[in-house]
Amino acid sequence: MKILITGSNGFIAKNLIEHLKVDDSKKLYFYSKSDSKEILKAYVKEVDFIFHLAGVNRPKEVDEFYEGNSNLTKEIVDILKEENKNTPILITSSTQALLDNDYGKSKLEAENILKEYNQKTNTNVYIYRLPNVFGKWSKPNYNSVIATWCNNIAKNLDVQVNNKDTKLNLVYVDDVVSSFIKKLNDNSSEIYCEIDTVYEKTLGDIEELLYSFKNNRENLLIPNVGSGFERALYSTFLSFLNSDEFSYTLKGHEDDRGTFYEILKTLDCGQFSLSTTAPGVTRGNHYHHTKNEKFLVVRGEALIEFRHIITNEIISYVVSDKKMQIVEMIPGYTHNIKNTGNEEMILFLWANETFDQNNPDTYFLEVRDDK
Repeated sequence: MKILITGSNGFIAKNLIEHLKVDDSKKLYFYSKSDSKEILKAYVKEVDFIFHLAGVNRPKEVDEFYEGNSNLTKEIVDILKEENKNTPILITSSTQALLDNDYGKSKLEAENILKEYNQKTNTNVYIYRLPNVFGKWSKPNYNSVIATWCNNIAKNLDVQVNNKDTKLNLVYVDDVVSSFIKKLNDNSSEIYCEIDTVYEKTLGDIEELLYSFKNNRENLLIPNVGSGFERALYSTFLSFLNSDEFSYTLKGHEDDRGTFYEILKTLDCGQFSLSTTAPGVTRGNHYHHTKNEKFLVVRGEALIEFRHIITNEIISYVVSDKKMQIVEMIPGYTHNIKNTGNEEMILFLWANETFDQNNPDTYFLEVRDDK
């Protein structure tokens, strides 16, 4: 399939192109405002589907709204009519098409041009009145408030919030692209299309989340970024980091036994940590009433011992990096871990709760009284 993408240098188009490029059965043609109208005509005559994503929303002159939105749409349709082609077209309009401003008016004109084309030729036309779109490669001070705030917070610049209770309807660019691609094989007569997942968030919600992402590198506490809006916003925020800020240094604790580093704390799934232990050194000798942990030796070898704090039953495990073996620290058992090798031992740990200085649930008790 031959596909034309107008506005190919734009935020949504860049994301769409990268998704389409992985399919070798699709040949892509790109048109941007720097290209000539002769190129546009040649491409329109050639392709089987048009993603019409070109548009103007922040021009210097009012006339540019109509030139970049409705007029360009008319030029594409005129070429199709001249060539007697019935090529499906998907266009990005805006929720502002219902508002009385020049941007909205120019988008509505573009919609009407395509609706007329649909009525006269019975060609599939897909119109998306998109709300605020956010995601990687969006432009600050141009595409959306999220792009601006991600940029500013990532770069330690101020953000302005006039009313934290203001609500926005938001769609994530990957959801937009997914919906667009489905239309390539869609023969429905539906003209107006919507993105399945729309998030309604307040400016205060967005600001709070973005600062929590920023502060994560210091307090190590990460919000629930595995799904939904938080997942999408976190991905967007990371895309605005400077390339020399992709890494950060953890603050650890060091003594004669070795080192200890907290890596990541979650809101409701505990925390991850890492420790190093010198040869012959034993760590631990404490128990928890409720807290539980998972130990994984990723370098070296160790002996892990348990003793039931009431029955005094002793259990031991020999572990090493030769076998990726998780050992659970069970509540009610005092436990320790000894580096039995000749090199530094590295231990990866997970605890089901983040460390609370005021309620550590950690009580010193030797596993073996003879030590």
